[in-house]
Amino acid sequence: MTGNRTGGNQTVLNINNKATEIKREILIHIARYQLEGILEKKLYALPRKMLPLHGTPFRCCVHHDREILSQRIIARLGHSIEDYDEEKQLSDYAAEALKREKPTGPMLTVIDEACNACIRACYMVTSACQACIARPCMTNCPKKSIHIQKGRALIDDAQCINCGICQKNCPFHAIIKIPVPCEEACPVNAITKDEDGKETIDYNKCIFCGACIRSCPFGAMVDKGQLVDVIRHIIEGKKVVALYAPAIAAQFRAAPGQLDAAFIRAGFHQTFEVALGADITAAKEALEFEERMEQGDILMTTSCCPAYVRAIEIYVPELLPFISETRSPMHYSAERVKEAFPDCISVFVGPCLAKRKEGFDDPNVDYVLSAEEIGALFVAREIDVAACEPVLSQNQPTSSARYFARSGGVAQAVQSRLTHPEKLKVRVINGLDKAGMKALKSYGRAASENKEADANLVEVMACAGGCINGPLVLTNPKTAGSQLQKYAESSS
Repeated sequence: MTGNRTGGNQTVLNINNKATEIKREILIHIARYQLEGILEKKLYALPRKMLPLHGTPFRCCVHHDREILSQRIIARLGHSIEDYDEEKQLSDYAAEALKREKPTGPMLTVIDEACNACIRACYMVTSACQACIARPCMTNCPKKSIHIQKGRALIDDAQCINCGICQKNCPFHAIIKIPVPCEEACPVNAITKDEDGKETIDYNKCIFCGACIRSCPFGAMVDKGQLVDVIRHIIEGKKVVALYAPAIAAQFRAAPGQLDAAFIRAGFHQTFEVALGADITAAKEALEFEERMEQGDILMTTSCCPAYVRAIEIYVPELLPFISETRSPMHYSAERVKEAFPDCISVFVGPCLAKRKEGFDDPNVDYVLSAEEIGALFVAREIDVAACEPVLSQNQPTSSARYFARSGGVAQAVQSRLTHPEKLKVRVINGLDKAGMKALKSYGRAASENKEADANLVEVMACAGGCINGPLVLTNPKTAGSQLQKYAESSS
């Protein structure tokens, strides 16, 4: 495949961190309580169970930590913390979750109590400063906001415009940037501070990429769960079908068929590998690309990343006519599942927050679970995926379809299906950080002016590395990438 890659500079926390551990522990407890039929009865004590009275607090005291834990539990039950009512008990929230017909949007919520109200992004001179004679930080500062005091450079915050020129010019790397992690990670500036310094999300601007979830070290940005809804349908004996994305197969050390077996043991009626839908998407996009090039279009972009599509709809509308009209693998998979089992409950399982938005908008998708949620269900059911006896389907996807889960995989799948692949010029935007958005806007300008671009097929993934590095994964992307390769190479 020809072309180049951009993006991928998002700074995110290592997936192994305490906030993630707490989140997953809550999910496992919720799943166990619900399966045992004691969710409403036992949930009130979960904050005390997780944080004993004489435990070491994260904040000022154990009681404050327990209050935050309660709100985390409420979000995991699928409720918005913006609607939090402190007069209601956890049992009340559990009862509402168990009775609701469908979860509601938005898919993201902010735990105000957990937000640290970080200071605004700024640059700071550290003790590594040598007060050198060259003083390039002072000389190059456009606002002359730096002066030397007691043998060290100081920045006047009132004059500083946070341009970063001082940091770039310091030969000792003595100047550091102190970011607001969630604001820094958001590619579309949908997160801002309120009058109290706490972070708020403008859901009309948000593209639901989940970058803030991965970046907030206080776990204040939280996805709203749907696990309770799915378990309820399983307990009720409904025909629940799991549609699992290729990225989910990369989260577990399992051979083809073992994940299917795990879903069946967990209570699902049937499984469907979404890579089969990816084969349909790749074939349709290849045909569409050739038709578009024949009619004189200058480029086409991929369409399977819902966060990217929403970014275009809101921020680069001039690119809208160039987005592939082909639907996502999730859509084609759900469509076939509903044809085979019209009365089933279809559950897409993936690592993506934006897929929940796409699921709300697709009548064939009833629920969307994250990798973390399905992992919690497996733990609650005491299922070791790698130890399951494989259940193999007669229909197996191609390896290229399974590679949809990594950056560049969609473009490669399209290329392999073209009549004249040599005419393809690919650009892979690997992660919708601020640099990725800038690249998109440059293509938008070229498209609006009908100017020839450096590529005729642009693949865009909101997550750097692809879906295997989604905001709701279980496994670090390097391990997931290795597992995905093994999984894809086993395709027939």
